[in-house]
Amino acid sequence: MSSAPTKEERRVCWAARDELWKCLDITKDNTEACKKFQEEFEKQCPAQWVRYFAKRRDFLKYKDKLQKGGFDEPADGAPNP
Repeated sequence: MSSAPTKEERRVCWAARDELWKCLDITKDNTEACKKFQEEFEKQCPAQWVRYFAKRRDFLKYKDKLQKGGFDEPADGAPNP
């Protein structure tokens, strides 16, 4: 079992995540344009964190879209994501 990341390792990981997210925001989620940031993020962070942050970003984008009223309810009343 590996030890928990140090404060410095966490800082480097989070900085890599922030750079990736900034690139994805600017390029409207063009993963090819942000490939170098993705590689750095995966290099600097534990794999479990990479998966968590990917899910977290998806959730935050979904939540933001909901709050802005970006989803319409269909005429039959069924949810329409």
